[in-house]
Parts: sequence; C-alpha cells; structure tokens
Amino acid sequence: MFPWQFLTSPAGKWLGFVTAIWVQAISGNNYTFSNYSHALKSLMALTQLQLNNLSVAKDVGKAFGLLSGLASDRWPTSIILIFGAVEGLIGYGVQWLVVSQRISPLPYWQMCIFMCMGGNSTTWMNTAVLVTCMRNFANNRGPVSGILKGYVGLSTAIFTDLCTALFSSNPSKFLLMLAVVPAIVCLTAVLFLKETEPASTPSEQKQEAKFFRAFDVIAIAVAVYLLAFDITGTHGHVLSLAFVIGLAVLLAMPLGVPLYTFLYTPSGTEPSCHNDDIEHQIKEPLLAKIGAPIEKPPEIQNSNEGINLRNVVGKRQPLIGEDHTIIEMVQTFDFWILFFSFLCGVGTGMCVMNNMAQMGLALGYHDVSIFVSLTSIWGFFGRIVSGLASEYYIGKCGTPRPLWNAAAEVLMALGFIAMASALPGSFYIVPVASELFGLKYYGLLYNILILNLPLGSFLFSGLLAGLLYDAQATSTSGGGTTCVGPHCYMLVFVIMAIACMLGLALDVLLAFRTKNVYAKIYESKKRTTTTLRPHS
Repeated sequence: MFPWQFLTSPAGKWLGFVTAIWVQAISGNNYTFSNYSHALKSLMALTQLQLNNLSVAKDVGKAFGLLSGLASDRWPTSIILIFGAVEGLIGYGVQWLVVSQRISPLPYWQMCIFMCMGGNSTTWMNTAVLVTCMRNFANNRGPVSGILKGYVGLSTAIFTDLCTALFSSNPSKFLLMLAVVPAIVCLTAVLFLKETEPASTPSEQKQEAKFFRAFDVIAIAVAVYLLAFDITGTHGHVLSLAFVIGLAVLLAMPLGVPLYTFLYTPSGTEPSCHNDDIEHQIKEPLLAKIGAPIEKPPEIQNSNEGINLRNVVGKRQPLIGEDHTIIEMVQTFDFWILFFSFLCGVGTGMCVMNNMAQMGLALGYHDVSIFVSLTSIWGFFGRIVSGLASEYYIGKCGTPRPLWNAAAEVLMALGFIAMASALPGSFYIVPVASELFGLKYYGLLYNILILNLPLGSFLFSGLLAGLLYDAQATSTSGGGTTCVGPHCYMLVFVIMAIACMLGLALDVLLAFRTKNVYAKIYESKKRTTTTLRPHS
C-alpha cells in the first residue's frame, strides 16, 4: 500500500518533478557532439564543412520538434517520453555501432538520418517535461524553467565527466551512454510524471516557493561538484569511482522533497490528478491565471501597435499575454523579434558547441572534453541565475525578461571577441514564450521558437564556420582537412560577435514593447504577496 499512498499523496506531484529533473539531466545530448566529432571525422574522412553539416543534421532534428509540440496537446506525457526514449536509443545506438567499428561507416546520407533521430529524441523529452511541469506549477514558471533548463545545461557536463571518470573519454563508450542512459531514465519518468492541478491556495504557493529554493541549492551543489572535478586535473581510478558515487548521491538528493511532503503533509489533501493523464487544455489566459482579469480599455482597440485588431470574421486578436494559436502568434511583430533574437544567440552558441573540438585544436588544446564540460556548467549557472533573477526582478520592479537575454548576448559577444584575439585562456569564456503567448499551446509554441536552433546551426556552423575553416585548412592524406592556429576561426568569431550585438538590440526592443505585460505581472505578484502575508 505504501507506493500507492505515496503516489496519490501531494508528494506524488513532487516525485514527478524530481523525475522531470532527471530527464532534463540526461537530455542535453545535442550539445555533446564535440566529444565524438573528431572520431567521426577520422573514420569517415570528412572535411570540416561535411562534418559541420553532419552536426546540422543533428540540429535539424530539433525542427521536427513541432511534432512533439502537437502531440503534447493530444497524447499523455508517458507516450511522449517513450517515443523520445526509443528514438534516442536507435539514433545514438547506430552512431555507437559506427564509432566503435562494429559496423562499417554508413553512407553520409544515412548518418545524417540517424544524427537527426538522435537530435529529435530530445525534443520529445523536453516537451513532455516542460509542458507538464509548467502546467503543474503555473504560478512558478520562472523557477521551474530555471531549474529544468539548468539541468539540461548540466547534462553535457554530467555525461562528459562520467565518461571521463569511467571510460577515459572513450568516444564509443560515450555514445553508448547517450543511447542507453536516457532510455532508462525516461522509462522511469513514465511511471511518475503526471499532470496535476497547480497550487490554488496561498499556503500551497508558499510551500512551492520554499521547495524550489531547495531544488536550486541542490542544483548549484551538483554544478560546483562537477566544476571541482574538472579543474582538479587528472584523477586516479579510486578518485574517479568516488566521484561517480558522489554524483549519484547528489542527483538522488531531490527525492528528499517528495519524501518530506509525504511524511509531513496532513492526510486528506491529495492533489487532483487526471487518472488517464490526458493533457487538458488550459483555457485561462496567462495574466488572468496569475492575477486579476486583464482589462481591455476601448481606447487601445485601434492603437497603432495593432495588438488588439479584429480579424475579418470579427474575432478579437488576443493581447500579448493571452493565449495565442500558432497562426495568431506568427502574425505578431513581437514573435519575430523574439525569434530572430534567439537566432543570434542560439545559432552562435551552437556553432561553438558543434565546432569545439576543432576550435580547441586550432587554439592549441589537444583534449577539449574539459571545455565541453565547463561550457555546460557555466551554461547551467546562466540558466539558474536567469530564472531566479528574472523572477525576483519581475516581482520587485516588473523588469522584462528579454533584458536577461540581452545581458547574455553581451557576454557572448565579449567571449567571441576574446577568442578572435586568441587571448590566453580565452577558450574558457564561452520562459519568455509562455508569458507573451500563453500556456494553452505552450508545447507547440516552444518547439516553433526553437526552430531557430537548426536554422542557426546551419547558418553559423554548417555554412559560416565550415566554409571559412576549410578556406584556411590544408588537406590530409585521408581526404579530410585540418587547420592549426588562431587564424582558423578568427573571422568566424568576429562575425558571431556582430550577430550577438544584433541580438542585443532586438532583445532591448522586445523588452520595450512588452513592458506593459510585465507591469501587469508585477501588479499581480504584489497582490499575491500581500495575500501571503499573515494578518496581524
């Protein structure tokens, strides 16, 4: 009886969130290409342009994330997770067979297909987790997004450091981990990640905030632990095994929250769960969900911003902050600002991740695994800090979230300039959608926005970096190309720095245009805070 009592108690909701964290901790395999790209380049005798286009095929899998977005409004979470697990097992499993030389290298077009499958598998995992958790914790989207996406950032470091500790960074063993581990974790999450009703009382909201702070502390501890392993140099067999055991303990620590909830929550306060786990459509607009109804004064009906015009059949175009259908969303100017600002940031970031092995060699580093891991860890700190800081400043003064994207663009531009200059040590430098367009179709909106990942990968990695690298490189005896020296990627870094500055301008523009939305969120949070305060 204990397992059933546990799952049907309020702790069941938190147990689902813990398994969601585990899924995110293994779903960042799209960013690990540099750990095995050199092996693929050697085995298949590829030029840099061919290798980069192979990585683009992996990122194109993200474009088919539209399918998982559509499925999230029709299928239960369990089916979406199973689909992602099976697809990843096949996609990365075949790559493992090739790199381990158990089969001969496949034709280039076939490798592109399996790379695409591996990349697409993560969209099913991410969609299942994000959509379910954003709905289960609708009053805490910032912390939820920060924690979950933070673990996605850490997942690359988790895989890289585990492979380093257990298999000495062997690329074939690394691919085997990418194939098997996510499948096991997703099948575990199938049992526990269900949709529940969000917190509806001030006491429940206060308890959620307290638990999310605990999750933040644990996540930061994991990141610091991984960072310590990376910067302490080589490790012996015993220390490596001790590291693996310690990491397993840290990843299991979030289970303390559902256990605490089960032991100390009074009986009779069971959450309202959907037994068949069919994702219900959230029909309330975002701002009405978290506060008072949105006022629509008649004076803005014909405003020159055009955000409240009526279409030809008389249906009102939803305001920014309300639920948008796909057609309604792509008709807004704000969506395209958001899309292209993400393109500048995500595209340049993916170029670095996909080319890190060759960038490291060009700058004189023979083993880039530490840089892959460090990029993952600092990416985590960026995600977790942005989630916490953006939520804090929205509640404090209504600061628009796009300004945090702008800050990230500035840091990326500075990093690219440093790497273009080949400065010593320069290689170490490197939930807006739900608030602007609502939660009703969040799974599909999320996957439409990340279409810029394969597009950015193609433009910056497949074309820009591939062509400019090969123009500087010399041919090898096996038919590939190689280049050593800061000149190999200097122009690439300069162009990406300029792209980041363009993204900065777009983020500032979006922040200005959406400041009224965040002002309403600020007012609603003030009312909620007043409600949560004990009355004297």
